[in-house]
This record gives sequence, C-alpha cells and structure tokens, in this order.
Amino acid sequence: MTTTPARTFTTKRTPDTRSVLREAAFLRLWSATTASGLATWALPFVLGLAVLDRTITAATLGLLLAARTTGFLLAVTIGGVLADRYSRRAVVAWAGLAAAAATPLLAWGLGRSPVLTAGAALVAGAGQGACRPAFQALTAEVVGAERRQQANAAMTLAVRATTLGGPSLTALLALWLDTRTLLLAIGALWLVAALVPGPGAPRSATRTAEGSSFLGEFTEGLREARRHPWFLAGLGALTTVIATGYSATGVALPLISRDRYGTQWVLAAAMTAYTLGALAGALLIARLRPRAPGWAALAGLGCYGFAPLSLVFDVPPAVVITAYVLAGLGIELFNVPWFTATQREVAPDKLARVSALDFLLSYGLAPAALALMAPAIDALGTRTVLAACAVLCFAAPATAALVPSSRDFSR
Repeated sequence: MTTTPARTFTTKRTPDTRSVLREAAFLRLWSATTASGLATWALPFVLGLAVLDRTITAATLGLLLAARTTGFLLAVTIGGVLADRYSRRAVVAWAGLAAAAATPLLAWGLGRSPVLTAGAALVAGAGQGACRPAFQALTAEVVGAERRQQANAAMTLAVRATTLGGPSLTALLALWLDTRTLLLAIGALWLVAALVPGPGAPRSATRTAEGSSFLGEFTEGLREARRHPWFLAGLGALTTVIATGYSATGVALPLISRDRYGTQWVLAAAMTAYTLGALAGALLIARLRPRAPGWAALAGLGCYGFAPLSLVFDVPPAVVITAYVLAGLGIELFNVPWFTATQREVAPDKLARVSALDFLLSYGLAPAALALMAPAIDALGTRTVLAACAVLCFAAPATAALVPSSRDFSR
C-alpha cells in the first residue's frame, strides 16, 4: 500500500521592519556614540567661548586645538590595534575615561597653565581617536549584517542633529554657565560614552604572525586593506575631497560671504543648509538600496564639488545654499554605504585597524590641507583654487568608480 507523503509547509520570513533603535544593545551603543560625538564637537566651540570672555588668547586656542589633533592622530592607530587585539568595549571604556579625566584638568588649567591645558587637550584628543575605530567595530558586533545600513544611518543622524542644534544649545547654556562648567559637562558626556555601551560579541585576545608589536599588527591591517581595491579607491577619493573641497570651502566661504555678499548670513545659511542636506541624506540612505551601491555612494561623494564650484562665480546666495544642500546630501549618501561595506567586507578581526586607517587618512590629513589652503589662495587667487578643488572633487570619485569592485563596494 502506498502512502501519501506528509505535506510540509514552509513559512517565508518577512524582513524585520522595526527600528534598530528599539534594540537595547544598539540603543546603548548609539547613545554612547552620540555622547562622544557631541563631546568631540563641543570642545572647540567651548574653547572659542573662552577666547571671547578673555580667559585664553587666540594663540592659546590654536595651541589647544593643535594638541587635540595631535592626540587624535597618535591614538587612532593605537586604538585600532588594541580594538582588534582585545575587547572593543574595553577600548571604548578606557578611551572615554581618559578623555573624561582630562577635561577637568583642561577646565582648571585655562588661564593658569598653558602646558597643563595643552597636555589635557592632547589626552582628550587621544581618547577621541582611540574610540573611533572601536565604535565602528562594535557596530558590526552588535548589529546583524542586514541591519547595519540602518544602524550607520542612525549614527550619522545623531551626529548631524548635534551639529545643527549644538551651537544654539551651547550658546544658550553659556548665558548661565561659565566656560569651565561647560567643560565639565563635556567630561560628563565622555563618561556616558565610556560607561553606557553594552558588551559586544564575545572575543578572545588574538596574536598575529608578526608577534605583539603594534607596528606588525597595524601592518597586518594595511595588508587587509590592500585586499579590497574598492576600499583603497574609495579612501583615496574621500581623502581628496576632504583635503581639497572641504578645506577650500572652509577657508573661502567666510571671506566670500563677507566680501562678495556683504553679510555673514550667507556663511550661516550655507553651513546650516549643508547639515540639513546631510540629515536628509541619512534619512534617505537608511532605506535606499541602489542596484550599484558603490557607484551611487561615489556619485554622492562627488556632489561635494558643487560647494566650491558655487563659490567660483558671482551667483545669487540661493545658488550657494542649494549647492551646500547637495554637498551635505551627497556626503551621507557616501558615508553610510561606505561604513556598512567596510563592516561587511573586512575580516572581523582586522576591522578596527582598517577603520583606523580610514580615519587617519581621510580626517588626519585635513588639518594639514587646511593650513596650506590660505597660502594657496594668497598665491593663486580664490577663484583659481576653488575651481581646481571643484574639479578634483568631481574627478576623484569618478576615478575611483573605474575600479571594478567599486560598483558594489565588494570583492
């Protein structure tokens, strides 16, 4: 007698449409990253207030910002190695605690000891630098691959929201609080960044073939980066855009706003438009899934070229503002897929070191480029420098797109 096979039923899994912010582990990580971003942004702004109330001089401000940048550059590579060797959560905790401890020393030393304040700023910058690659790697541990684009969009939304609302909030608080109290509040933000994140995935300490030397382990991260041609091409494009377009507009926009338009309103409106465009870009890319994500991201990065291009010609202010909206929109259409692809494609045990290389080149070279931009404008003229930077901003992502693996940001 034959029997009829039992019918089996399979259920089709529907994608999880809940917001990633409803997951406790990511919400803790997001809160800590937001706190560290706000603390990072607020420090130079609050130190600028110290110049206004004559607590420190402009020369001292320059010294403190230089010390902070130096600390960042020194620590970002070390932080990347440590975050791959040990617990990423522990690296975030120690980096945040170091920055939190340095901030009261910075507050006490203002107007008293330039050496102490410079040392404290150096440690605060080191804390900032060490935690950046660890946060990137922690996101990959806490969030599944299918949710990371939404998670990275949520991270950048927080950064842009604090950039937009932070100046007004700080200026308002400055009506009641002095500079030193505001610096202590920054230290409290670093405590949040250090203590709030939950644990990532269980990991054991690793040792590389070269041994335990920092140089050997970072070199291993460089080899991992070279395995991904799309990463090297995209990093080259990003570094070019930041070093040329971002630096040129940072120097030229205030001057053009004052001399060409006769008001600082254009400067304020353009920077606000850039942040609003970035917010819109982060909201859009949280759900957008283009067929060629790498090409779409590089096209977004190229949109920054509209910012220097709009300053070359005598155009109405509305054109400049529109160009900055496009620049902000495009930069997040690049950033979110870029971070997501790095978290997906790079070997998990080398992710923090590769992320450290990203931050070291893309943001580490920006201060040097910014310092060179003013002499270049004096020597060649504002329009010439802006036009050249616009061309480079368009050309660098287009060149990166020629690398075959750049189409999908994938090997």
